[in-house]
Amino acid sequence: MLDCLERVTGPDPFHSVIWLHGLGADAGDFWPIVSELGLPPAPAWRFVFPNAPVRPVTVNGGMPMRAWFDILSLERIAPMDSEGIEASCRALEDLIEREKQRGIARNRIVLAGFSQGGAIAARTALLSDRPVAGVLALSTFLPPLAPQGPSAAAAGLACFAAHGSHDEVLPLRLGLDMREKLEAAGCAVEWRQYVMGHQVCGPELADVSAFLRKVSGATAGAG
Repeated sequence: MLDCLERVTGPDPFHSVIWLHGLGADAGDFWPIVSELGLPPAPAWRFVFPNAPVRPVTVNGGMPMRAWFDILSLERIAPMDSEGIEASCRALEDLIEREKQRGIARNRIVLAGFSQGGAIAARTALLSDRPVAGVLALSTFLPPLAPQGPSAAAAGLACFAAHGSHDEVLPLRLGLDMREKLEAAGCAVEWRQYVMGHQVCGPELADVSAFLRKVSGATAGAG
């Protein structure tokens, strides 16, 4: 099981967000945003911030750092570290199962991630045959789903996908490509584009907060 930091917005959490950081960051990277989201104390949310394993990363000269999978080139997405991607998706499923054991039903769990983390969050949600509450895919791309393709459970999945128009790390076209693939899988996609680079911004966090409130309301009676 991955080691994690956790933060709650109130007692007895009813919803969870499992939020995966980007390449080279760690579990504390998005810890401060919880208070910035301004979510109400009830129903409460548990934010789970896992640490990616430390592994050599090819584009950084093989230097070990926290990464959900190896990055072979910044010039193109393919080929990809399919073994690392699969392992991280399985690790995320383990965290979902742990939340279920702690009383948070799967349809009250949101998968979230930035950059590399968003790629794992989105892929995991699309491939699972048991739907989650929603997905936050920030400044990211969608890794290949082959050979199985998206699950039937992806139909209607609430997805908030956002990208910076001046992203210098993952070009906007990758985010737009992900949007098309999410829509083709039948997901209910909310797309946002911000004038920024490879980062998050205030307006984006406000939109994320609105998305989580909507998901919270949609599942308020779920057991």
